[in-house]
Amino acid sequence: MNPLERLAEKLSLTRAEILTISVLLAFLLLGGILRQIQSSELEAAAMHRAEAAIFSDAETDSLIQLAMRDQARIEEIIKESLEEKKSGNSAAKSRLARKPSNKPFTGTVVFSRAKSEELQQIKGIGPVIAERLIAFRTENGGRVATLQELLKVKGVGLKKLEILKQHLLLE
Repeated sequence: MNPLERLAEKLSLTRAEILTISVLLAFLLLGGILRQIQSSELEAAAMHRAEAAIFSDAETDSLIQLAMRDQARIEEIIKESLEEKKSGNSAAKSRLARKPSNKPFTGTVVFSRAKSEELQQIKGIGPVIAERLIAFRTENGGRVATLQELLKVKGVGLKKLEILKQHLLLE
């Protein structure tokens, strides 16, 4: 006598009832397995979202640092202009205003040592772009490997890059 038949005899169940109970137990077991798989998938998705949030926090931090640096530069310019106004010197205006020239600049400038005024002599480069170029150079340790890297500077596109290639030297 097999164990199922003995169990059926003790519980006074028919063969059909035992089969039904066995199928229900199999579905219960299958449901538990599927629930475990689903919870592990949800856990993996939650971990992925948490990692993505960490990376976006890092991006936010870098943007905040850039804003703080810009704010510090603005405060520095304001202080300089106030000091120069007190002394009656108009150097602040000449430093921030673009110098008009009658003839176009045809020389070259060494980018690693260029000052804002030198960069402003190049056609299409005003005080803002000149300051951004200098800030970019400073952030990269004073060295730029190729002029193509200047495309990362806000305000420098392909047209302006072609002009810069004619007038900048990399050392």
